[in-house]
Amino acid sequence: MKKLIGLALAALMLAGCGNEQAQSSQGAVPLKNYEWKLVTSWPKNFPGLGMAPERFATMVDEMSAGRLKIKVYGAGELVPAFEVFDAVSGGVVQMGHSGAYYWKGKIPAAQFFCSSPFGMNPQQFNGYLHYGGGLELWTELYKPYGVIPMAGGNSGIQMGGWFNKEINSIDDLKGLKMRLPGLGGAVLEKVGGVPVTLPGRELFTALQTGAIDATEWVGAYNDLAFGLNQAAKHYYYPGWHEPGSTLEFLINEAAYAELPANLQAIVKYAARAVNQDMLDEYTAKNIIALESLAKEHGIIPKPYPKEVLTTLKTAWDEVVAEMSNNDPQIQKVYSHYKSFQEGAGKYHAITESAIDTINQ
Repeated sequence: MKKLIGLALAALMLAGCGNEQAQSSQGAVPLKNYEWKLVTSWPKNFPGLGMAPERFATMVDEMSAGRLKIKVYGAGELVPAFEVFDAVSGGVVQMGHSGAYYWKGKIPAAQFFCSSPFGMNPQQFNGYLHYGGGLELWTELYKPYGVIPMAGGNSGIQMGGWFNKEINSIDDLKGLKMRLPGLGGAVLEKVGGVPVTLPGRELFTALQTGAIDATEWVGAYNDLAFGLNQAAKHYYYPGWHEPGSTLEFLINEAAYAELPANLQAIVKYAARAVNQDMLDEYTAKNIIALESLAKEHGIIPKPYPKEVLTTLKTAWDEVVAEMSNNDPQIQKVYSHYKSFQEGAGKYHAITESAIDTINQ
């Protein structure tokens, strides 16, 4: 796939550059260089999440022969972690990299384009976005804000989180303060918990000091990087709240329109490449990190009790029904999402899932 994308990009670059060079040789339009700023919701160069925009910027620089240079800023360097969308929408910067569930107060339906509780896994969701009409709906949601969304990576099926006490029944979640953003947080609240939204760099201190009782972040690879195992010892799975979290590139529509067609194509296909690259990285690095947590730190993940997961699933069904009844956009997006999920689930039941069951 990477080879095919590379060949396609090469053809686009040659065609675009050829036309522009022809114009330049006739004295009509000189080649123009562009400099963009990209702000993120992650610490600068943080493994996985933070490196995705860095790799994107490198790819764009290489494929454009330096004509489009993108400088990446970590959370707080230029704008706060949760103000990325507004910065891109307002034209303060040309691009952002974040997660769509952070904008739930502005666009509640956007949350489904990050991850949905008990929803699709990364493979299914990528298929939904790029061949099932999902990206078109996502684009429609952001259009009024002058923002173009593109998938910008997937961290894979997440872990269930770090807790300062064991979770033996649903009652153990009542009153529990947990960093859990997006739709998962709404489910936690439904069963009596207290969802809290915090940027990644604040999680360790909040958990260690008791400001929160539990936190989820991503998975073993990133959790180990933040040292969350030093702040809590009970590590649960699966990540029912985010079974395949898609990150997003946010692009200012006016800035994108100013680019010539070949540079627009480079941005588009570099984003597509990074989207797959991040999932590849997490798949490999989570394996290593999980082994490290066990062998070096004595952390053995525990499964959520079945009764807890069943109750959370029932709560999710109630939450999404209420949301759909109160918000036409959510009703439209979720209905579309759920239809694809059901089809993907039936197919995977006799393919991936069937093989996994045999191998176990």
